[in-house]
Amino acid sequence: MEKAEGENETYITEFILLGFGIHAELQPLLFLLFLVIYIVTMAGNILIIALVVTDRHLHTPMYLFLGNLSCLETSFTSTILPRVLASLLTGDRNISITGCITQFYFLGLYVAAECFLLALMSYDRYLAICKPLHYIALMNVRICLQLAAVSWMSGFMIITIVTCLMSQLHFCGPNEINHFLCDFTPVTKLSCSDTSLITLVTFIFCSIYMLPLFLLTLTSYICIISTILRIPSTTGSRKAFSTCSSHLIVVTIYYGTLIIVYMLPDTDTLRDLNKVFSLFYTVLTPLVNPLIYSLRNKEVKAALKKAISKYMELIEIEK
Repeated sequence: MEKAEGENETYITEFILLGFGIHAELQPLLFLLFLVIYIVTMAGNILIIALVVTDRHLHTPMYLFLGNLSCLETSFTSTILPRVLASLLTGDRNISITGCITQFYFLGLYVAAECFLLALMSYDRYLAICKPLHYIALMNVRICLQLAAVSWMSGFMIITIVTCLMSQLHFCGPNEINHFLCDFTPVTKLSCSDTSLITLVTFIFCSIYMLPLFLLTLTSYICIISTILRIPSTTGSRKAFSTCSSHLIVVTIYYGTLIIVYMLPDTDTLRDLNKVFSLFYTVLTPLVNPLIYSLRNKEVKAALKKAISKYMELIEIEK
């Protein structure tokens, strides 16, 4: 605790992340589960990044976006799971206010960047399926890299403004956050300062940034599905749908859980359900992305087989 200068209020300096509220005997089991998820998530996404970088056949806009998504997912997971693992292992659930705001900053950055990136990937598939003759002119590697950079920069600018406003808030107690991460609503609810400005600014940013990206993604897939249904050949429609089905699954999981988490009313009965759905977009989506894209994508599977065969050849040479 520390005393505010010139005031009688006592400001807290750290929060307690209550996490999942499970019994102590179940914590080692949950620790092992999250450890396995973290290792698999990191290995899968790093593998996709390595394949996209090293295989020239994957140097196309679709796979460059995929490589960016995998890079984002590794960062996203590393923002959350190491802190959860440490808490489960040591039982220490304390986090400083600075550490909490820092985690919120990176969490917000990756959520904003991922929404932008998923919109770009859906627009890329829209051009490839609905406007194939204009695809090369509208979406090449240079444009792809520029758009990927914009996705990171736009997320950075928005979350920097919100985080600066959050850092100005004072917290007088209580200091318990009924969550496993430092999210916007649980943190601002504990503030004894006026939160109307930060709430308004966040609402405006969501309205002018997140909502248009969601609508772009939704519109792209409505157009894609409409175009696929008009293809007379069953083989042709199946081939067209296979090029975007992986991304459609990821978008559905990500946006579906994101909407549920932030649209559900913040009540005591729904708080545990909110934590479960938060796990979906923070932990499950980064985990399943490599599996979905590798198992349902012929080019990625071919690149993986090629990399494995080269590795086996090197082992044989060394023997």
